[in-house]
Amino acid sequence: MFSSYPYWWLALPLLLLPWWWHRQKRQRLTAEPLATARFLPAAEPRQLRIWQWRDRLLLLVRCLILIALLAWLAATIVPWRGDTVLLDNGADPVWAQQQIAAAGMGHAQQLALPAQPLRWLAEHEREWRATARLLIVSRHQQLAMPARPPQFAHAVTVRTMASANNSDRQPVQPVLPVQEVVLATTPERMALWRAMFAAFASVDADQGRGQGGQTIRFADAPGPATSLIIWDRPDAAPARWAAPHWWLGSARASSEKAEGQSVSLHGLHLRYTDTVQGRRWTSEAFPPRDAEVAHALYESWQQLQPAAAVPYGLTSQQWNATAVPSARAAEAEPARWLAYLLLALFMIERVLSHARRN
Repeated sequence: MFSSYPYWWLALPLLLLPWWWHRQKRQRLTAEPLATARFLPAAEPRQLRIWQWRDRLLLLVRCLILIALLAWLAATIVPWRGDTVLLDNGADPVWAQQQIAAAGMGHAQQLALPAQPLRWLAEHEREWRATARLLIVSRHQQLAMPARPPQFAHAVTVRTMASANNSDRQPVQPVLPVQEVVLATTPERMALWRAMFAAFASVDADQGRGQGGQTIRFADAPGPATSLIIWDRPDAAPARWAAPHWWLGSARASSEKAEGQSVSLHGLHLRYTDTVQGRRWTSEAFPPRDAEVAHALYESWQQLQPAAAVPYGLTSQQWNATAVPSARAAEAEPARWLAYLLLALFMIERVLSHARRN
């Protein structure tokens, strides 16, 4: 707080107000006990002023309210950042320093590049002064290109390190999430299904996706992250189970109605039906009994999966300052938790003030 907003403490003399309010003036008369006052000359009674502390706990709470109020006003009104460089820690240090020096921002403050720099700048832009400049230094394909040019109240310069093969137009490859699969089958057919997933993993390794390929995690019951349920039992699945996709083995497919749409890929015939529990897939290849069928099933399933929207990498460019509405001050940090603290202190002050009157 002291390093972020170096001028807010100049208003601390306002703490003298509750200190003054809580000092009470009382007058006490002094008189001498005499038998009679008939023959004494007339004189004004002498008075003594005694300063006395009252409600010290209430005084402390009110002082804290003033401190929190001053800090909240400083956090929401006073911009304090100057020229700033958002530096990617994984970038080449020599190249990064060259870009910083070329932009004339060697004196600027350096911050670690956030996970989403453009959104982070939009949320914290009010922290920079009107004359401040911002420089983003990042590796190639670390920043996703936005759908439209962003608008900032400050000049923002982006410098990205070009790749060795000059493939700036290649999309950023996202890391595939872990896929959760529920495998419900009989002990006799468990080995076939396990062998199928082992074949899927070997295909990922052969295609060079050992680091970024799909990771399968097995679960006993479906959850929010479950993407596939394999049901290879004669009995029906529980009605409360749901997932985007179901694979019904031959033990259950014989009892399902022969309806729905059919798809033929890589020599395999697949049939699917949309239900309230998810899309049910049936095929004679469930489960595959040899490596060739497993490979064909893998390729077919990859084609049926929806393609992920992959953004293009952001290239080096510059955005000039534009007249945009300032960010909401109440949503800034640490203004949010300061506002909560101010509200809590105000409630405590009201309780103590009410208790004092009663």
